[in-house]
Amino acid sequence: MKHEILIVDDEPGIRKVLSIALADMGHPVGAAADGRSAVAACREKRPPIVLLDIRMPGMDGIETLSVIKKELPETEVIMMTGHGDMDLAIRSLKLDATDFIQKPIRDDHLSVALDRAAARIALREELNRYTRDLERMVAEKTEKLLDAERRAAVGETVAGLSHSIRNLAGGLSGGLFVLQKGIELENRGYLQQGFSMVKGNAERMSRLSLDLISYAKSQELCYEMTDVNEPAREVFEAMLPRAEREGVDFSFRPAPEAMRRNMDGEGIRLALSNLVTNSLDACAEAPKNGRNLKIILAVKPLAGGGIEYRVEDTGCGLDEEAGSRIFKGFFSTKGAGGTGIGLVLTRNIAARHGGTIEFSSEKGRGASFAIRLPECGPTREGN
Repeated sequence: MKHEILIVDDEPGIRKVLSIALADMGHPVGAAADGRSAVAACREKRPPIVLLDIRMPGMDGIETLSVIKKELPETEVIMMTGHGDMDLAIRSLKLDATDFIQKPIRDDHLSVALDRAAARIALREELNRYTRDLERMVAEKTEKLLDAERRAAVGETVAGLSHSIRNLAGGLSGGLFVLQKGIELENRGYLQQGFSMVKGNAERMSRLSLDLISYAKSQELCYEMTDVNEPAREVFEAMLPRAEREGVDFSFRPAPEAMRRNMDGEGIRLALSNLVTNSLDACAEAPKNGRNLKIILAVKPLAGGGIEYRVEDTGCGLDEEAGSRIFKGFFSTKGAGGTGIGLVLTRNIAARHGGTIEFSSEKGRGASFAIRLPECGPTREGN
C-alpha cells in the first residue's frame, strides 16, 4: 500500500529530489518549506508519513515533531539529519519519531525507513481492527447476558405474580364457597364470613394492581429541583390522621436547613408512603400491652451533600428470616393483606436516584428503614 508522504525541508533542491524519488515509488507527495507550514499541512491533509528535516530556521524539526505527535499521534515521522546531529536524532526518537536517515539520502536507506513506517501503520490498523472486533464481541456478549438476566427477571416476576394471583383466586373461591353454603343453609354467619373473605381478597387484588402500576411508573422517574423536606412532609400530613386514629405517636423531623436536590419528588413520596404504611401496619400488629407505639419520619443531610430519609417505628418488628426476604418480590409479612411489591418498589426508586435503602429490625422491638441518596445521583436520568 502506497501512503501519502509530506516532505518538510527548507532547501528547495532537497524537496524536489525527494518528491521525484517518492513519486517514482508510487507515493502521493506533498511538500512544506518550514515547520509552521508543515503543521498546517498535517492539520489539513493528515498525511500518514512525514519526512522532516531536523534543522530548519524558525520552528526547527524537534519542535515541529513535538507539535505533530501531540496533535496527530498516529502520524509516522521520519527525521532527516546531517552529520553531527546524532544527539538530536536520538532526542527525536524519544519524542516518538519512527526513524531517522542521514543526508545525503540514499534510496535504499529511504526505502527501509518507509517500510518501517508502513509496518507500524499496518500493525496499528490491525490492532484497531482487533480492538473494534473485540469491542463488538464484548457488546454482543453483554447484550446476550443482559437479555438472559431480563428473561430471568421477567420469569421470576411472572412466577411471583402467578403465585399471588393463585392465592387470590383460591381466597375468592373459598369465600364464594362459604357464601354459597350460607345461601343454601340460610345461615347468616356463613354469609357474613363469605362476604368478608370475598371483600378482603378483592381489596388485596386492587392493591396488587395499584402496586404493579406504581412499580411500572417507577422505571421512568421525572427529576427536578425539589425541596428535600417536601415529599416527607406530604407523607406525614397524609398519614397523620390514621396514626391518630390508631393511637400511634407519629412525628416528623425535617432537615434543619432549606435544601433543594435534583430528585423525583413523587417517587420519593411514594417510597416514604410505603415505609410509613408498613410502620403503621407493624404498630397495628404489635401487642397492646402498654407499649408506647411510635413512628418517626426524619430527613437529615449527610456528609458530602447527600440526603437521608429515615422511618423508625416501635411496632412488631421482623425476625431474621423475614428480614432476609423483605426486598424479594411478592414476599410479604402481612399475610393475606400484603402484596409483597411495596419494598421492592421503594428499593427501585432509591436505586434510580443512585442511592440505597438499609434497614434494621428486631422481632417485637420495631424496625428502622433509611433511604440514602447521594448529592448528584439522579443527574444521568434527569429531565
